[in-house]
Amino acid sequence: MSVNRRTLITTAALGTGVAGFLGLRLLTASEPAAAKNFEINYSDAEWQKRLSPAQYKVLRKAETEYPGTSPLNKEKRKGIFACAGCALPLFSSTTKFESGTGWPSFFRPLNNAVATSMDRSMMSVRTEVHCRRCGGHLGHVFDDGPKPTGKRYCMNGVAMTFVPGQA
Repeated sequence: MSVNRRTLITTAALGTGVAGFLGLRLLTASEPAAAKNFEINYSDAEWQKRLSPAQYKVLRKAETEYPGTSPLNKEKRKGIFACAGCALPLFSSTTKFESGTGWPSFFRPLNNAVATSMDRSMMSVRTEVHCRRCGGHLGHVFDDGPKPTGKRYCMNGVAMTFVPGQA
């Protein structure tokens, strides 16, 4: 197969355009919440000591656990879901619902528990949810949840612990 000049130029132009677009997306991605100042701050090395490897990847590096892997998906008892990084209560079991996504989902966080920021990391704009006290990445919130809020807080189970008791 021979390559003519027109094919070569067109391919090079398309490649440059795609590379430029990807570079622009990376430059405009928001600063991770973990890089900002929060009430609880530790060095990266200290976070690695305090958290399991899976918790560190999700809470501090904003990775996502595989769907359906969290034991918190099946948690049905009354209680509180708290941040695995700093133990701040985040969600009541009374707001948990089965979303069918493979991640624990809630329609409302507890008051003053979470904060949000724009996440442009997946070639789209999503709303990241993080712990307002330590900045740990929890997951994302979407506008396809049940009443009364219409929100679906889709959380990584590894980013939370469960404390049974009153909800």
